[in-house]
This record gives sequence, structure tokens and C-alpha cells, in this order.
Amino acid sequence: MNGQRVESVAIVGAGAMGAAYASMFAVAEGFAPFFLASGERYQRLSEEQLIVNGKSYAVPVRRPQEVTGPADLVLVALKHHHLEAALAEIAPLVGKGTIVLSVMNGLRSERMLAPLCDEACLVDAIAVGIDAVREGGTFSYARPGRIVFGPGPQGAEADCLQRLSEALGRAAIPGESAADIRRVMWWKFMINVGVNQASAVLRAPYGVFQTRENALALMKMLMGEVILLAARESVDLGPRDLEEWLAVLATLSPEGKTSMLQDVEAGRKTEVEVFAGDVVAMGKRHGLATPVNEAIFHIIKTVEAGYLPA
Repeated sequence: MNGQRVESVAIVGAGAMGAAYASMFAVAEGFAPFFLASGERYQRLSEEQLIVNGKSYAVPVRRPQEVTGPADLVLVALKHHHLEAALAEIAPLVGKGTIVLSVMNGLRSERMLAPLCDEACLVDAIAVGIDAVREGGTFSYARPGRIVFGPGPQGAEADCLQRLSEALGRAAIPGESAADIRRVMWWKFMINVGVNQASAVLRAPYGVFQTRENALALMKMLMGEVILLAARESVDLGPRDLEEWLAVLATLSPEGKTSMLQDVEAGRKTEVEVFAGDVVAMGKRHGLATPVNEAIFHIIKTVEAGYLPA
């Protein structure tokens, strides 16, 4: 597998982002994408058509026990609270030379996947600018955004990064390699902590942050605490990075919704633990107050308690 171009693509997670990327690989030349799922998710995905932007895509679904060997690329697009339980199911997909690409939110997923990747190519990555939305059983996106990637926590050979770049290009998924991927991941973390959480408590799509001063102020206050923490973590993040995000925000569809807002509207568990929860935990470790994120954490947990089982 090492040195060969990517053909088999296992997609773990069939939410908005997983579905969007599955559709891109499905129509590109030379790929054999499939979803990995078990239990109720396997049953649902097997019975429902994958519909993205009004088109139907034939992407097969496999149970972990049906996997016959490692995939060339494993794209992990789960919610964070589902990753721990999925690790054992992901393991058979990972072999020598397998590229493991997490587009999950937060700063934890690559470290959780690392024990599976002794001989695999684990990369650090973010997905930014993709505006995928799930509405019932259908999915849509107006912008594919881009995947930014670099050597993961165990390092990654140049061959691995080149194969990933070639695969993304062939699938018409914008991608780019970053010299300082840790800084880029913190930039995405700052974005998620800000706009995802603010959108969830305000029930606001991107257009609200594009036009309303008070919503924008809340988002910036949440992000400001991440910038302060980044300095304590020796990450070069500053006000210019917030400005860079504002330029991206201006390009997004005003009707577009963050993943956390979609979760709240659908009555699903959010990822507040890896956003505000991690900000608060890091703040305590560094002796740095993070009152805005602490307040948002309690607000979102209260919102969740209104619809999640006790």
C-alpha cells in the first residue's frame, strides 16, 4: 500500500461532513468509498439513500466484521463523544501505509487515534469553510471549504502527505499542506469555541454573526480566551487570526448553520466538552480565568438537559 495512490476510502461518521465527503469521493475517478457502521447506524444507512445536494449516491455500508483488510484512507468524521466507542471498529481498517485523516472538531481526536497507527500515516488536519448541513435524512453544502493537513503527533512521511494531497485533488476536495499544523489546528479550535458555541446559545445561523454586532461580540469574547490560552501553550495565535476567520465568515452562506446549532435544533448531544470544557480545563491548568467559556458551558449543558435523557 505504501507509495500507491489512494483507492479504498473508509468514512467513519455519516453526519453532514461525512456525507459531503462521501459524495465527493463517490463521483471522482478511481475511488471505492464506503461507510463503516454497526448496529442501528448500519441498519439506517443500509436502508436509506445517501442524498447530497439533491442527488443520490451509491456508497456502500460495511460492518466492522465485513472489513477484509486495511483501507488506503480512513476519514474520521465522528462527533467526539462517539470516537472512544468506535476505536475498536476503526482498528481493522488501519494497516501499514494507511492514511488516517480526522476532520473532527477539537484538539483530542488525533491523540486518541494514535495508538492504532504504529505503521500508519496519522496526519493532523482541520476542515474549514465547508458549510455542510443535515436536514432529516438529506444533506447539502454550498461550499466544500478546504482540508489543511500536516504531520501528525507521530510524524508523517512525505510520501504519506503527497498521497493524501493527490487523493484530495483527484476528489476535487480543496486541500493544502501546512508548515505549522499545530497552529492551524488551534486556529480552527478558536473558531469552533467562538462561532459554534455562540450560534448554539443564540440559535443563530452565520448571517446573524455577519450582521449583528452583539452576536459578533460574544463570538469574539469566546475566541479571545482561546488566544490567551494559546500563548500559555506556546502556540502563535493572535488577533490577526481572528481577523482571518472574519474574512472566512463573510464568505459563508447567511443561512448556513454550525454543527453545534444543528445538534441543538435536532435535540442531539453537542460537543461542548471539547470546546468550552477543554478551554476551562486548560485555563485551570495554567491558572488563567476563562469566565465566558465557563458560562457558555453551563448554558449549553442546561440546554442539553432539556432534551437529552437524564
